[in-house]
Formats: sequence, C-alpha cells, structure tokens
Amino acid sequence: MQDTIITSVEYESRLADVRARMDLAGLSALLVTDPGNIYYLTGYNAWSFYTPQVLFVPMAGDMILFTREMDAKGAHRTSWLPPDSIVGYPERYVHRPHLHPFDWVAFALRQRWLVAPASAGSVGLEMDSHFTSPKGVRALVHNLPEWKIVDCFELVNWVRLIKSDTEIQLMRSAARVTTKAMEAAIEAIQVGVAQNVVAGEIARAQALGDGDAWGDYPAIVPMLPTGEAADTPHLTWTNQPFTSGDAVVVELAGAHRRYNVPLARTVMLGQPGDELLRLEEAVAAGLQAVLDTTRAGVPASALAHAWNWKLAEYGLEKSSRLGYSIGIGYPPDWGERTVSIRSEDETTLTENMTFHIICGMWMTGYGYEVSESIRVTADGVETFTSFPRGLIRR
Repeated sequence: MQDTIITSVEYESRLADVRARMDLAGLSALLVTDPGNIYYLTGYNAWSFYTPQVLFVPMAGDMILFTREMDAKGAHRTSWLPPDSIVGYPERYVHRPHLHPFDWVAFALRQRWLVAPASAGSVGLEMDSHFTSPKGVRALVHNLPEWKIVDCFELVNWVRLIKSDTEIQLMRSAARVTTKAMEAAIEAIQVGVAQNVVAGEIARAQALGDGDAWGDYPAIVPMLPTGEAADTPHLTWTNQPFTSGDAVVVELAGAHRRYNVPLARTVMLGQPGDELLRLEEAVAAGLQAVLDTTRAGVPASALAHAWNWKLAEYGLEKSSRLGYSIGIGYPPDWGERTVSIRSEDETTLTENMTFHIICGMWMTGYGYEVSESIRVTADGVETFTSFPRGLIRR
C-alpha cells in the first residue's frame, strides 16, 4: 500500500521543482537511477536497486518507472504511479554478459514515442549515481543514438537539499531511532564483549525503533573502529572482544521511512590518555564553534572556517571535509552528494537544509569522533539528537 505520509501535493511540488531545474539546464528529459531520487519522486521503495532500474522524467506528461519484471508487479504497492507508468523488463535481461536491461528499456522508450528530437534539448542521466554502470550508459547511448545524453550533475539531489516540514518531522522520528541505537551500543560495549555482539544489539535497536518511530534499515551498517584501528574511519566490526584501554568510535544511523539521521560518539573502556583528552577538548570547542556559526544566510564555508580556526588553537588540523547534506538514504550511503561543509563550498545555507557534521579526528594509532545531525534554522541550528557529546567512559 502506498505510504500517504507524503501528500500528492508535495509529490507534485517535488516534480515541478525538478522540471524547473531541467528547464534551466536545457534538458528535455531526465533518466533517474538513484533509488533515493526515485523514492523522492514516486514513493517507490523496495530492495530492487541491485538490478538496473530507471525512472524516465519528461518535461511534460507522465513519468515511467522501468524495473525488473518481478519488481514492477509490486511497484504499485508503494508508488503513487499509475499502472501504465510502471514497466517491467524481461527476466532474460538480468545478469547476461552480452545483454543489459537498458537495451530493452531503450527499445521500450522508442516504442512509447519517448524519443527526444535534437531540437528539444539534451537528456540528462545520473552519470555519478552508485547505480549507473558504464555498461548501462553504453546501452542507452548505443540504442538511442538520436538522444544527446549528458550528465545531469545530481539534479534531483539538489532539489532534495531543502526539506519540507513533513520531511523534517520524518527526520525527527529517525533521530529517535538513532538515540535508541546509540544507547544500545553504549550499553553493550564492555570489556570482554565481542564486537559483533555489539553490532547485533545496535541492529536490533535500529529495527525496533522507538514506539511509532519504527526503525527502517539504515543506509550504512554500524561502524566500530576500535583501539589503534580508531585512527581510520569506516571500519565495521570483527569478532574481537573489547579490551581495557580501548577507545571505540561508534558511528551509526537511525532510519525511518528511508530518512537517515547519523550520529557518532566515542566510548572509552578504562582511563583515557592525555592525547585523547586533548582531542576531546579540541573537538568539543570546535563543534560548539560550528553550531554557533550555523544559521540561514551563512555560506557553508563559514562553518568549515569556524572549525578550522578552533582546531588551530589546539595545534590541530583536519584535512577531510567537516560534513555533508543528509536526508533520504539507501545503501551504500546516507549522504545526498550535494553540499559539503568545507572551506571551498560557498553554498548559502537555507532554512531546513540538513547536515551531518562529523568532527572526526583520525590520528596515528588512535582516534576520536563526535558528530551531530543538524537542521539549519532561520536564526540558528537544531540538533536532531540530544546525546551527551563528551568522551563516554565505561
């Protein structure tokens, strides 16, 4: 059954915004492969993105969703699209060395006279989506030679950047799941407990959620860099038990109706060393400086500058970006791939933009991370969670 949390009026507004950007970009149509963008425009939500699928978005008329035949049969259960706008390609095109589903999709587009004349403008394709393969691009270009297929440069992602009030409410619900998951992680991390056991407790809390804020699957699995390995981000878990003296970086997300709210904290088993305590102090000061700077009308670069200046006072620096926009997330990423919080990004912050601010410091042989997911407000910032920010001692 279609999820009615997002109203038809909001879906119409989203499509209108996408088409306005298409017009500015000189595009006559758009080919969308990112499942987050397909979900944003249609409500379609299934674990079908491991095989090729694409949403055709013309400047006028009905959108058409092309997906695997077995998935097309059920797309009407989550999407608002009418049956005629949901098309399945034959099973024989799945995982064939000399065929690609987009061979069939290109033929189907031509059958439906959805061929853009040269005078109508280019056709945008999500060239840098995780779900657009070189073989898929080749199939479209080869089978639709009269189309001028160009990179749309994350066009739909940029429309998603400013959230509606309904989306903000969904992210607040996701944050309740985040809080439960982080509580479960901290409770489970003890000397002698295996990392995979902690991961299991986190996953349980992520699914259970918090009452009516039920847990969806997150876009990224829990990450647990531990001890000396905490000097490197994005490590998951092993079966190794935690030992006294370990600092454990916990980075996870709660998800609700595909909206992800990430959070990172560092748990200390035993007595922290002076270097870690110094990082704790520096990160706390830096994060506060970022939050104090955040408000509508400020460039994203100002947040990075606030962080960098504060770190410099402690003789530290962070070469990687400080954060990025978040919202709808499907594996393998909860980021929107638009604004990054770094000194080169001059995007002006607008109310209801949402970001993951990652104050991660990965040193040599140790590390420390605290992060916050935030909403930009007219005169400041809202943090989606209210979890204690200091080093958590167990």
